[in-house]
Amino acid sequence: MNALLTSLGEMFSLSFMRCALLAGVLISVCASLLGVTLVLKRYSMIGDGLSHVAFGSLAVATALHTAPLRFSIPIVILAAFLLLRLNEKGKIKGDAITAMISTGALAIGVMAVSLSTGMNIDIYNYMFGSILALTGSDLLLSVALAAVVIPAYLLLGSRIFSVTFDPAFAHATGIRTGLYDTVIAVMTALTIVLGMRLMGTLLISSLIVFPPLTAMRVLRSFRGTVIASALLPVVSFPAGLILSYYRATPPGASVVCVNLLLFLLFCLIGLLVRRRRG
Repeated sequence: MNALLTSLGEMFSLSFMRCALLAGVLISVCASLLGVTLVLKRYSMIGDGLSHVAFGSLAVATALHTAPLRFSIPIVILAAFLLLRLNEKGKIKGDAITAMISTGALAIGVMAVSLSTGMNIDIYNYMFGSILALTGSDLLLSVALAAVVIPAYLLLGSRIFSVTFDPAFAHATGIRTGLYDTVIAVMTALTIVLGMRLMGTLLISSLIVFPPLTAMRVLRSFRGTVIASALLPVVSFPAGLILSYYRATPPGASVVCVNLLLFLLFCLIGLLVRRRRG
């Protein structure tokens, strides 16, 4: 035990590991909280679509030699707004419009990369994630994001519940459902853009999907699902980061594998609970 604690102490004595741990946990918690609403409203694929849009915009920003985040954040926010509105009111609905926008944005990103400098280290890091890619500004942005998302769910939990499960009733009671949906979409876009450096384009949407689905294997109440979804990343992300450090595996893939194990464990627990009740 002492050897393990000493080893972990050496690991987190590195400044970039502390930065990755704090930023990763904050982003993961925000993603999982937003994921509860997105999964229950069957908008979970929006996260995957936005990650492709983020990659496309970052690739274009790299080709144009502009600041990646300043260029990509407004584009991804606009894409989130469009995806939400087109899903609700467009003639092309559901996963079709998400697939169209995500593949189109990915194609634009690949074209921008091929016509400029090719696959450089920055583009590679955005695709697959890297602990070393995180900066102090990324950490500050992660703290700012968490300072908005977490209090929002603490203070507006009942309204978010109404908008999620019965938007027609929520609208009838005076809740501006469109505004809530837009705010959630914007916060999701910011979470995806900030988390791409660590998780990568291909895996960032897993932070949105896995914790809520894992919590739902055992819990049935909205409040319980939200709490469990917020707590699961506090376990899964550090575990994935430790696995990545000691086994020299990609951090994003390591975190997803830990989330997958937790999902299977909760599936087993849920099955045992249902059998016992039956």
